[in-house]
Amino acid sequence: MKSMKKCFRNLSDIEIQPVYGPQDIKDFDYQYDLGMPGEFPFARGIYPTMYRGRLWTMRQFAGFGTAEESNRRYRYLLKQGNTGLSVAFDMPTLMGYDSDDPRSRGEVGRCGVAIDSLADMETLFRDIPLDRVSVSMTINGPAIVLFTLYLVVAERQGVRLRDLQGTLQNDILKEYIAQKEWICPPAPSLKIINDIVRFCVESVPRYHPISISGYHIREAGSTAVQELAFTLYDGLTYVMSAIEAGLKVDEFAPRLSFFFNAHNDFFEEIAKYRAARRLWAREMKARFRPENAASLALRFHTQTAGCALTAQQPYNNVVRVTLQALAAVLGGTQSLHTNSLDETLALPTEEAVKIAVRTQQIIAHESGVANTADPLGGAYYLESLTNRMESEAKAYFDKLDEMGGMIEAIQRGFPQSEIHRAAVAYQKETDNRERIIVGVNAYAEPEERRVPTLKIKGEVEKKQVQRLKQRKKSRNAKKVAAVLSQLAGIAEANGDLMPAVIEAVRAQCTVGEICEVFRRVYGEYREAVSL
Repeated sequence: MKSMKKCFRNLSDIEIQPVYGPQDIKDFDYQYDLGMPGEFPFARGIYPTMYRGRLWTMRQFAGFGTAEESNRRYRYLLKQGNTGLSVAFDMPTLMGYDSDDPRSRGEVGRCGVAIDSLADMETLFRDIPLDRVSVSMTINGPAIVLFTLYLVVAERQGVRLRDLQGTLQNDILKEYIAQKEWICPPAPSLKIINDIVRFCVESVPRYHPISISGYHIREAGSTAVQELAFTLYDGLTYVMSAIEAGLKVDEFAPRLSFFFNAHNDFFEEIAKYRAARRLWAREMKARFRPENAASLALRFHTQTAGCALTAQQPYNNVVRVTLQALAAVLGGTQSLHTNSLDETLALPTEEAVKIAVRTQQIIAHESGVANTADPLGGAYYLESLTNRMESEAKAYFDKLDEMGGMIEAIQRGFPQSEIHRAAVAYQKETDNRERIIVGVNAYAEPEERRVPTLKIKGEVEKKQVQRLKQRKKSRNAKKVAAVLSQLAGIAEANGDLMPAVIEAVRAQCTVGEICEVFRRVYGEYREAVSL
């Protein structure tokens, strides 16, 4: 029978054969390439029983408008069965600007929650027990400030820091590569990250101090192989940086975590997660020789692909998200966010969020996929694809090693250019209908069905700015000036920043004021133009 296409390729441009058999994995070594769940090389998962022992954390990414509004959404999500929270900050907060900064105008509370001060963070987590709820924060350039706000709020709740659980994204390398939300150049940024890692090792041992993020690399247009390669190599760069700062690999590596995208090609995504665990374990063992097996085990959170959502026929997104979430679960994720059907149009409504949460719960409790660890392990197609993705990612590792590492590669524009080429190729395939997007370039409808969307009113910014100005007036100005001056001196002397930032937060210094100290001392990063 004639095939529908001359050639079938996945999203990483890997040609897919009509059928797979033993010949496609003829050099396959069960113990070396697969093994048992919970054992090196962790291809089948990092825990022996996987979801039979504990389901993944169901963590919806949320935040909008003011801290009060976001707090209401968090309490709603917890009532719906969420087992963890994930904070989305607005653009000014992500860039380290206060809401009253002229550069923040028109963006306050629009794409996430506006957090300027300790009072905002206290409101955000009001009536949420931080010793029992895992909290993830998607923040990078100003991560040290937002993390410190969270720590001080926990202290005020009477929660011991050693009881806190969650994840700080804190991944500046992927900002230079893909998302473009940064403050300082690479060297001081890595120094700040190392200070956070050391603090967590000593005082917040259950918290993940870095979530090395491939999600935004994929959202920028990379292939699955590029997401895999650049993300893991970023992770190796953080490990080397921490070791050079005096930390021992087994002190911090077990608390590193990763954050991957779940895109549309079902088997490619499952293979990507399995290859990620295997490649990370092998590279960590070869490069750093940790003694603790937990230092070799790659833990990861997954979010379904925002870039795969369509504004056209938005209810189709429920099906896309279900398949993407199922791929993440079959791939062995530890934590999962499912996008809402309306997120390509606006921040999600409560009804859309509920459907997204229920999607995870149905997969967990009704599908049967959680009954055994790695149910697809040993499938010829999947094992062949896992091998191929690992080898292609390793080829990128070799190129990055030759360039002198990720920092040098970023400054030369290498990962940025690779992602750009992949994004252009994907768009051309879509435009030419070589790849079908249902409801977009095929099966389109002239009359689009409208869905209700959440609207952030302009009053949000006005109220946030007024409150911030009032807080600045009511605090001890001399104390603020003194602690900011002390912070600047410690930064200039290359000292440990965490204690100084904690003191600044306690003195009611704002996110923008603390970040301005970093800009003044370290300078601002300017991306080189790459052709």
